[in-house]
Amino acid sequence: MSRNTTGSALADRTMVARAVRDSFVKLNPKTQIKNPVMFLVWVSSVATTALAVVSFTDLFDTGAGAGYTAAIACILWFTVLFANFAESIAEGRGKAQADALRAAKKDVEAHRIASVEDRDRFTVVAGSELRRGDLVIVRAGEQIPGDGDVIEGAASVDESAITGESAPVVREAGGDRSAVTGGTTVLSDWIVVKISNDPGESFLDKMISMVEGASRKKTPNEIALEIFLIALTVIFILVTASLASYSHLSAALNGIDDPTSVTTLIALLVCLAPTTIGALLSAIGIAGMSRLNQANVLAMSGRAIEAAGDVDILMLDKTGTITLGNRQASAFIPVDGTADDELADAAQLSSLADETPEGRSIVVLAKEQFGLRGRTLEDKHMTFIPFTATTRMSGVDFGDDEIRKGAADAVRAWVEAAGGTYSDACAQVVDEIAKKGGTPLVVAKNHKVMGVIYLKDIIKQGVKEKFADLRRMGIKTIMVTGDNPLTAAAIAAEAGVDDFLAEATPEGKLAKIRAFQAEGHLVAMTGDGTNDAPALAQADVAVAMNTGTQAAKEAGNMVDLDSSPTKLIEVVRIGKQLLMTRGSLTTFSVANDLAKYFAIIPALFAPIYPGLAALNILSLATPQSAVLSAIIYNALVIIALIPAALKGVRYREVSSGELLAHNLLVWGLGGLVAPFVFIKLIGQRFEDERHMWGRIQDLSIVEGADGELAVYAAPSNKTPASDYDDEATVAVYGASYERTVARRVEMIRAANPDADLDAIPVDLVTGSGSGLDPHISRAAAAYQVPRLVQATGKSAEEVHRIIDAATTGKFLGVFGEDVVNVLEVNLMLDGIMDY
Repeated sequence: MSRNTTGSALADRTMVARAVRDSFVKLNPKTQIKNPVMFLVWVSSVATTALAVVSFTDLFDTGAGAGYTAAIACILWFTVLFANFAESIAEGRGKAQADALRAAKKDVEAHRIASVEDRDRFTVVAGSELRRGDLVIVRAGEQIPGDGDVIEGAASVDESAITGESAPVVREAGGDRSAVTGGTTVLSDWIVVKISNDPGESFLDKMISMVEGASRKKTPNEIALEIFLIALTVIFILVTASLASYSHLSAALNGIDDPTSVTTLIALLVCLAPTTIGALLSAIGIAGMSRLNQANVLAMSGRAIEAAGDVDILMLDKTGTITLGNRQASAFIPVDGTADDELADAAQLSSLADETPEGRSIVVLAKEQFGLRGRTLEDKHMTFIPFTATTRMSGVDFGDDEIRKGAADAVRAWVEAAGGTYSDACAQVVDEIAKKGGTPLVVAKNHKVMGVIYLKDIIKQGVKEKFADLRRMGIKTIMVTGDNPLTAAAIAAEAGVDDFLAEATPEGKLAKIRAFQAEGHLVAMTGDGTNDAPALAQADVAVAMNTGTQAAKEAGNMVDLDSSPTKLIEVVRIGKQLLMTRGSLTTFSVANDLAKYFAIIPALFAPIYPGLAALNILSLATPQSAVLSAIIYNALVIIALIPAALKGVRYREVSSGELLAHNLLVWGLGGLVAPFVFIKLIGQRFEDERHMWGRIQDLSIVEGADGELAVYAAPSNKTPASDYDDEATVAVYGASYERTVARRVEMIRAANPDADLDAIPVDLVTGSGSGLDPHISRAAAAYQVPRLVQATGKSAEEVHRIIDAATTGKFLGVFGEDVVNVLEVNLMLDGIMDY
């Protein structure tokens, strides 16, 4: 499934296009209200849009310029859209997987039969008509119409539509490989399947529902974090409300008629609210589930993934997880005077028809060490005695001879039941092999012990290092095996696990899990058989194998489509990465809020409380430029962090204390520093002779005719302006508008003595509607060319080429005029940007 969708979501144009479309669809208030923090931003966007409309129509005075208010509204809408985009791009991966799965889900014809005996007489029905308990026969080339268990026959099945693996697998009646999935195809032979689900409840339906997010619910950790974010937002609402009162009071005390506007306070609230994590929280959870799907593991709920991140006990099956799973014969050890070749001969004869990996390895070892080859059961008219769970032995009978090999206690019982003797020498060899972690198989002929076959479990390469990593993460590993305690202890020591459960039974596993949980631990385990179902149902994280029984898959809260027992370790790592990503971005968001508070507040209230100007360490020009810079940063940081939310913060196998320290250092410190850096960059002014000047942001740099600095004025297309044009002042000094324009003209001419134009372009004297317009007219740019030529040493032709490279055409090709981006010009002048 996932192997077809492992490309980067951001690199897929179709996925991005769908995410952009969904971003607008999610503007529906019914969708927005599900995320309280972003709903606040949505409400703020609506409010500022209404204020902008009122300002443009002059219905009443909003306290802020129309252009400024419109700019705030526009940026707030983009903030909401960016949050929607983050969630949509995360959902896009799941939707792409769901589309692929839906293509595999067809309503095929089913051959329903009344009973196994009547399998040649069937009724053709639609697969959607099948109900739980129905029997169907599926032959080579036909698609299995629904989930179920094989109750008769065996067949090779192509499961690539579900698992992504092209190699066929065998499904047969009985055992732990009887479960089949609807949508897979029988390649050879035939099987009778008993349907286990009603329509709409199939495994494929559940997969589509989960990867699409249709059944995704908020996890306990998400709910707890959301409550924290809401509380934080309420605190900042109260802070903003108190600042509104403070602004009115301070303005009144200082004789200022214009306190901080409602538009500015709304923007301030959005800046201070934890919008970064609020925007990315849903995307982080969806992306975590998507990463699990890419690992070919289907989680039945987000709660299971979170539990995987909190797990501190891993119960791992020895076979397939810790060892390669195929024990190999490594030595023949004769006892009681038996010759080596006699033991090898008896061991090989008893294994000729044994198709298990152990049996085949015994035949091969006898060939390699003693040249015993080319023999078959038919040669000596031998009868094979298969292994059973009851006898725990296998062997052959031929003529008057009987050969048996098997577990030590089973062979001992067989020997002693016929009056034979089980020697101390044999018992000693068995114990020595067990202590080394091997498996002893005792061989006896005609109720006389001949010797022992040493079967050795091969430990997987690298597992010891993996367990050491898990230990550093605070996770305890428990090996679960059916081996005797001596064998289990030896393998556990070699593999480096913390503990083991030997001679494990379903009841023993269940009791062990309950005991751990009673001590406050979270337990993860894997299983594939019906007998594993009780323990899987009890475990906090239960990964069922896709090749396992239906009962096991229903008991687990995850299904591994690859049926790999080692996948449990990867599941835990993905769970921990999800929690770490959420924690890191939350730390960054909260640190961001604190930094923005100290970056904005001094600049915001300095005009009405001059003492705060000393704290304006970023030298932000006006309250409006400070707020605009902050909300632009606030919106862009969401886009910047989307890759981290989707990919996840890199997880390291270290202790919780080290992780916390690293998290605070990188994300906490980063969250504190980033706003100061980027708000300064966004709101920066160019005032030195080596750079092109843009439109005026404030009047604080303008000296009035009275020798004092002119007052701050809100940006508008009419600025510079002042509310201090009372009759007495005008009579003595003239109108402030005339004074400030005249002074600005003097400053421009003084800085550009060699300018070609006698008249200064108006946009070098007036402010823009928003207060942060990055563009000026080509005339304003050309006016500054002589100064830039002298200050930078570049030729006039080169400066004009730079201006041409930074020129943008008319808006929509029709409105306005060509404009020059001041920041791009200065980047090119400094050699940072090519032209």
